[in-house]
Amino acid sequence: MAIFFILILGVNGASAKLLDFNGGVLGEYSYEEYVFLTGKPLKFSGTATVTEKENKNQVTTTYKFNLTSNDLGVTHKLTRNIVYVSQLKNHVSKGQTTSSTTVKSYTEKITMADKTTYTLDHYKFSKGSVIDNRPAIDYYSGTIIANKIYKRNKKNVKVATNDLITVNINGHDLGYKNFWGSTDTQLIDHEIESPEGTIFVTSKVSDNKSKILEYEPNLPFLSSFTGGHSVISNSSTVAEYDYEISLKSSNTTGTVSLNNENTPTVERLIVPKFRDIEKHWSKPNIEKLYSLGIFDESSNFFSPDAAMKKDLFTVAVAKAVDLRVLEEKPKNKKNVKKALFTDLDVKDPNYVYIESALNKEIVSPVNADIFGANKSITRAEAVTIIVRSLGLEGRAPTPGYTTKFIDDNKIPKAAKDSIYVASELGLIDPDKKNRINPNEVLTRGKASQLLVRYMNFLESDLKQNYRDDMMNFK
Repeated sequence: MAIFFILILGVNGASAKLLDFNGGVLGEYSYEEYVFLTGKPLKFSGTATVTEKENKNQVTTTYKFNLTSNDLGVTHKLTRNIVYVSQLKNHVSKGQTTSSTTVKSYTEKITMADKTTYTLDHYKFSKGSVIDNRPAIDYYSGTIIANKIYKRNKKNVKVATNDLITVNINGHDLGYKNFWGSTDTQLIDHEIESPEGTIFVTSKVSDNKSKILEYEPNLPFLSSFTGGHSVISNSSTVAEYDYEISLKSSNTTGTVSLNNENTPTVERLIVPKFRDIEKHWSKPNIEKLYSLGIFDESSNFFSPDAAMKKDLFTVAVAKAVDLRVLEEKPKNKKNVKKALFTDLDVKDPNYVYIESALNKEIVSPVNADIFGANKSITRAEAVTIIVRSLGLEGRAPTPGYTTKFIDDNKIPKAAKDSIYVASELGLIDPDKKNRINPNEVLTRGKASQLLVRYMNFLESDLKQNYRDDMMNFK
């Protein structure tokens, strides 16, 4: 049986991904893009829809645009319908997916106010992509090569003319997606060749979605709680076109841009009421995690200075990133699921998170029989779980390196790469004596601080790298 997923984006819709490869921006009410075929930047706006269907390992994506441009008191029209087909290949043992995309059908026509038309006559397109599915996040990168040929028909002259305009396209599409947000960035070069000369355009466009936690005080004094947290979900798209026009009639350079900020949505969270954290330094961290359901305490006491246990920290990391879990139901009552380790209970509601973390190799057991559920977790062990969930432990230097910490010799071999990466990412800091204290048992308060830094990285640091840094890429 075929399975179909259909997504329609248009008026009052927010973009699920970047539209086509023209540098356009889709907002809540309209779509906008700049077009350079006519020899100067013209801003077109209107409606855009994308329909996506998936059948087994093939995805068919259809784009439809109906746009107009009001330029110096006259109106130009653009219609475009493009269908792409992507063949997916899952590399299960590698945790990756590759895809190859080609164009199946295309129509595009620009009708100028003076009746000159630009009709897409030929379109070759190829895109290869890879998605690295890590436990907490998916990273992806694509390479784009394309060629378009337009027929230009001038009807506003004594003798109608037909000539060709060729557009060569090269670029990259890269991004990430996690529970806290996503960023998709395109960097694409366009070389437009016509009888009048050449136009070079680099379009840089980035679509971002993010969830941010904000604390809101409760203003009335006579209330059972003093304040609580909200999740603010934002989405925006920015685009920039750098162009160099070298024509017989003009030689100009410049930059034009587009920007869209969609209306945020707000979700209020439950209010924590712990009685033993009011004056604790990690109170903001603890309250955030409890409000999100990452900590699910039934007691009014959190015990912030008690040791954090390995099972609870593993579950907290899994919940913080909405770790994908698969809960298998036994085929019959006689086939009772057996726990992976003797100190785990399959009836525990949190068992599926620990099992998933084990299967994804972000946490290691003590030995073949024991997970170490009630073992107090050290800083090195906690950092290793976090960095492995991000899939970034391989970004450490070649083995044999020394970290910058004076207690480098105390870092367990299995945790050294993770501690190095975590330090570079700003997830952990040394103490005043430049010690990382890898074997220190984490208190519940310190573990809460580490988890909040982890979520902040997913919320904002990745956006900085994949959006801001890439948009300024030269």
